[in-house]
Amino acid sequence: MGADYQAVSFVHGGNVHAWARERGGALSDLLDYSANINPLGLADSVRAAINQTVDQVIHYPDVEATMLKAAISSYYQVEPDQITAGNGAVELLYVLTHIIKPKRVLIPAPAFSEYERAARAGGAAVEYFYLAPDENFIVDVNLLCNFLPGIDMVFIGNPNNPTGTLLKAGQLEYLLQAAKQAKVWVVVDESFMDFLTEDSEYTCRPLLKNYDNLIIIHSLTKFYAIPGLRLGFALTHPALAVRLHAAKDPWNVNSLAQAAGVAALADSEYQLKSRQVVRQEKEQLYAELKKLSGLKPLQPSVNYILIDVSLWGRTATELRNEMAKKDVLIRDCGNYPGLSPYFIRVAVKLAEQNIILLDRLKQVLR
Repeated sequence: MGADYQAVSFVHGGNVHAWARERGGALSDLLDYSANINPLGLADSVRAAINQTVDQVIHYPDVEATMLKAAISSYYQVEPDQITAGNGAVELLYVLTHIIKPKRVLIPAPAFSEYERAARAGGAAVEYFYLAPDENFIVDVNLLCNFLPGIDMVFIGNPNNPTGTLLKAGQLEYLLQAAKQAKVWVVVDESFMDFLTEDSEYTCRPLLKNYDNLIIIHSLTKFYAIPGLRLGFALTHPALAVRLHAAKDPWNVNSLAQAAGVAALADSEYQLKSRQVVRQEKEQLYAELKKLSGLKPLQPSVNYILIDVSLWGRTATELRNEMAKKDVLIRDCGNYPGLSPYFIRVAVKLAEQNIILLDRLKQVLR
């Protein structure tokens, strides 16, 4: 546990445009393992929906996102009045902290940096609940509850980014009960939940009706490979959904994104294939990474793997730079609070791409 009020470098993976500017290369020459995007890429159904909607950009998008909310409601089995559509999940983190205005926020670390950035933008002080590397960064919910007094909001990634750790719904309900007594908001980020073959054991969606202090954030950009389009949603008590809707840009989700979301959520074939491919490839990539001298990967749960490179004897930044010279981007996790300068994260891609990643890692590690 600890507080840190100094400026933090908020850096993300997936900055392929900076790589292209610096090296003068074409994006087609690059293997981007720094962003955790569905390796199947854009679904044909989503591409078709975008093409069919292009002519509608001469009109303002639907303020209510009616068809999108109906698709979300049907797919995730939630009520439409619980849904707030967002220009990516991150937008809603900022809207949330600006309307609730928590004074003190608790974040298990390491975690997605936008929790902290949104909290600070809303005027909150941030405290970290540091997770132990030798315990594979598992969140001890019982211990976490001891730090709720004096806190206004706690963020939980489930699965957590970058560690991939998962909490079961029963563990999160225990946290929600304690948080409700302490008058603490609990923000659960389920942005990577779609990659799980079966999420019923982990998702908090069924708990929404019992806990008005629960806020679920969910991205659609990762699983449906549309990060450049931006699309996500929040699930909350209806009264909070009204406040969120009133506080955001009324046209925050553009027409193309709304159409893409409706098509994506209807494409069961793409969903099934994506989960099958990711399940198979993450286990294969994990097994191969364990064979490489100097690397200690953590068991993945979804489409990314956190790797300790300290046995290599050089930093994650050095490894990232050497891999970039070989046209492969990996995520240097040295700027994550709670991680040493010796952690990287790699995405899970298709077998033929993973072979290239492994080959170039071998070259650099030697």
